[in-house]
Amino acid sequence: MKNSIATLALAGSLASALATIAAPAAFAAENNEKCYGVAMKGQNDCAAGKHDCAGKSTMDFDKGSFKLVPAGTCTSMKTPDGHGMLMPA
Repeated sequence: MKNSIATLALAGSLASALATIAAPAAFAAENNEKCYGVAMKGQNDCAAGKHDCAGKSTMDFDKGSFKLVPAGTCTSMKTPDGHGMLMPA
């Protein structure tokens, strides 16, 4: 009996922790914008028709792949190839 109570308590704690982590992530996704040309190779969030999607970029600062960044920060991000862009090149 003590074992099952401990298991339920552990499961409840884990569920609470996961809910706490998931809520801010969902909120953060709403306050992001797609920023093209700033992702490093294999660290993109998606692309504009070049490859399947997340993590498939084959070059740094690919102007056709985007990274989600906080809204309003994209065009101020500087890379060796220029600034981030709100539209794919």
